[in-house]
Amino acid sequence: MTTDALKWWETAVIYQIYPRSFQDSNDDGIGDLPGITTRLDYIAKLGVDAIWISPFFKSPQKDFGYDVADYCDVHPEYGTLSDFDTLLAKAHSLGLKVMVDIVPAHCSDQNVWFEESRQSKDNAKADWFHWVDPMPDGSPPTNWLSFFGGPAWSWEPRRQQYYLHNFLSSQPNLNHANPAVREAFMDVARFWFDRGVDGFRLDAVHTINADSAPYANNLANPEFVPGPLPQQQQPFFRQLHDSAQLNQPSIQSFSESFRAVADQYEDRYLMGELHGDDPIAASQTFTAPGRLHATYNFNLLAWDGLNVEQLKIAITKAIAAFNGTGRLSFAFSNHDVPRSATRQLAALGLHEDQQQALQLLLLKLETCLIGSSCVYQGEELALQDARDIPVEQMQDPWGIEFAPVFAGRDTCRTPMVWKGDAPNGDFSNANSTWLPIDQKHLARAALDEAARPESIYNEFAAFLAWRKQQPAIMSANKMSELTGSATQLVFDRISEQQTLRCLFDFESLTVSFEEI
Repeated sequence: MTTDALKWWETAVIYQIYPRSFQDSNDDGIGDLPGITTRLDYIAKLGVDAIWISPFFKSPQKDFGYDVADYCDVHPEYGTLSDFDTLLAKAHSLGLKVMVDIVPAHCSDQNVWFEESRQSKDNAKADWFHWVDPMPDGSPPTNWLSFFGGPAWSWEPRRQQYYLHNFLSSQPNLNHANPAVREAFMDVARFWFDRGVDGFRLDAVHTINADSAPYANNLANPEFVPGPLPQQQQPFFRQLHDSAQLNQPSIQSFSESFRAVADQYEDRYLMGELHGDDPIAASQTFTAPGRLHATYNFNLLAWDGLNVEQLKIAITKAIAAFNGTGRLSFAFSNHDVPRSATRQLAALGLHEDQQQALQLLLLKLETCLIGSSCVYQGEELALQDARDIPVEQMQDPWGIEFAPVFAGRDTCRTPMVWKGDAPNGDFSNANSTWLPIDQKHLARAALDEAARPESIYNEFAAFLAWRKQQPAIMSANKMSELTGSATQLVFDRISEQQTLRCLFDFESLTVSFEEI
C-alpha cells in the first residue's frame, strides 16, 4: 500500500546513529562516516525510513560533537565532506532519508565566531554571544545554572564581562537576538540542503537564547524533592527555567527563519529537540504554523523509566495536544539516557530474562503512536545499558562532573558490536576503543542477530513491513484515548480506510492488533 496523504516525516521511523560508536573504518578506535556507509545495508534491511546522524562536524570533542567549531565541515576523526557525500548517496540509493544533527543554541569556544567575539566589545562578532557586565559586587548577572554543573555564566577577562553557556563553559550560547546569527544558521541550512540532506534534528532548541539584558532570575521550583537520581542531586533542578532561562518566546525568530529556508527546498523536515517545565506547551509553540515541522518529545525518556500508569499519562498528554497531526516524534531511548530496556525493566519490576520481549513491545508501541518515532542504535538488538565503565575510562563531561554517584551518558554510548566472535565485536581493529566494548553485548551482535531468523531484529523488521501496509497508521495521524487494564495500553489507530485496535500487555509482554 502507498499513500500520498502524508509527508514522509509524519509517519517515519528514524534510526539514530551515534557516529563515534557505530563503526570504525580506519582502526583508530573511533567510529566514522565511512564506517556508517558500510553498515547502511543493515539499517535499510530493518525497514526504517530515515537515519539521523548525531554531530560529526569539526569540533574539539569536549562534548563529542555538540560543541561545534565549524558547522560546514567534518571533524577529521569522522572523515571528510567527500565521505559524507558518499554516505548520503548510498543511503538515498537504499531508500533512506538522511537527517543531520544541528546545534543552534551554542557552539564551541574554538569556533571562529567566539574567538573573535571574546577579543573586545567592538569587533565584528562582538554581539554574536551573550555578554553581560557583572553585578556591582562582581557576581554573575542572574542565578542561572549550567545543566552540567556550576553557574551558566563564565568570566572573560579580555572583555571584562560574563558570557552565557547553558552547558559546558566551552559551549558559549549564541545571541539569536542578532539577525546576523540567524542569517548564519540559514546559510548552514542551505549548505546541507544543497548537498541533499533531507532534514535536521535541531539540538536543544529550548536552550536558544534570543532575549537581551537585563535578564530575569529563574524562580525556585516548589516541587523539587531531593533524592537519589542524578537530576535531583543537581542544583539545576531546584529552579524553574521557563520563567527566564529556557523556552523564551523570542526563540521563535530562529524557528521561523530556519523554516523559511527549509520551505525553499522540496520535502525537507525540521525536528526540534526540546524540554522544559511544560514540554507539551513548548512543543505547541515550536510547531505553530511557519515554525518547526515537529518536536522530539521527552515524555517517554524518563531517566528511571515509567510504569504502565505513567506511560498512559505521558502518552495521553501528548496525544491530547497533537492528535490528528504529525507534529510529534516519540522515542524511548537516545544518546543522552540509559538504554530503554534497562530503564523500563526496572520501572516495571521485570526480570532480565524478559528484556528482549519487553524491548520488542516498546519498539512496536512507539512506532504505533501518532507522528514519527526515533529508534536509537542497538535498540533493535535489545542491548542493555553498560553499567561497569570504570571512572578512569569515562568520557562524558556530565558523568565525570558528578562521578562516582552518577554514571553519566557513556553507558548508552559504548560501541556497537557486529560479530560476537571478532575482536572488539568487529567495531574496530584498534587495540582499544574510545569507550570500552560491553562484553555482554557480544551475545547480541548486530550481524549475528540479523542472520538469526527469530531475533528481535528480524521480528521488528517483519513488524515494520506489516506496519507499512496499515492505512490506520500510514494514512492518518489519529488515535483514540488510551484504555486497558492496569497492565495494558489499548488504543485505536484510525483512518478513513481502517480502524486498528492496538493492545500492549506489560504482564504477558505481548502485542496484538485487531481490525474493528
